[in-house]
Amino acid sequence: MVVRVTVWGENVHDRQHPVVARIYPRGMHGCIAEGLNADPEIRARCATLDMPEHGLAASVLDETDVLTWWGHKAHDQVDERIVDRVQQRVLEGMGLIVLHSGHHARIFRRLMGHNCNLVWREAGEKERVWVCNPGHAIAQGLPPWFDIPHEEMYGEPFGIPNPDEVVFLSWFAGGEAFRSGVTFRRGAGRIFYFRPGHETYPTYHQAEVQRVLRNAAKWARPEGRISWPCPNRPAEQAPERLAVVPGAPS
Repeated sequence: MVVRVTVWGENVHDRQHPVVARIYPRGMHGCIAEGLNADPEIRARCATLDMPEHGLAASVLDETDVLTWWGHKAHDQVDERIVDRVQQRVLEGMGLIVLHSGHHARIFRRLMGHNCNLVWREAGEKERVWVCNPGHAIAQGLPPWFDIPHEEMYGEPFGIPNPDEVVFLSWFAGGEAFRSGVTFRRGAGRIFYFRPGHETYPTYHQAEVQRVLRNAAKWARPEGRISWPCPNRPAEQAPERLAVVPGAPS
């Protein structure tokens, strides 16, 4: 069965900064979607902040198995009603892949229940991404480690709850380390945070990064869909009731 992915991109840097436009002429979201669509088992489409309802109408989310999210400059422009809608779909089973500076996205902070702060430095350093869990579905087809020649540094401490799994750990040339690929479960939905992807570097063109995203989309696909009502359910059979005898010890 084909995994239906909606690639959400802020699409602000892509339009405003010539360097980003040169690296990603179809937008970062376009590059990510193209890498996903290289797999015949994935069908990816794009949505952006400037579209009506940020491209995330209820009808779109109903037809989305996995949502990827890249944001940076305009986190505060994302409508809380859309955040509510995405959160509900994750709880129902939709997968969510949060990328790079999406750690401060309203939806990620909401689902983590934490500030998601970290240490950072923009110096174009080498990042070495180590595979911590080679048996994990997201790590399949990867070498024990791979290098990203130039990236923004993210370092610990990372203000997230303890992850369910740490799939990747990054080391930077400046000496820092970072939990760069972590998983969570919220309701019926699977969540994967993946650190690489600063806008001024061609990270999403790199084969290993594209492999991670394809693997993650397949891992995060729903196992089913569940609603979370709160009904007043009558008993299926009358419960036995103990007679209370006055004066009897309790």
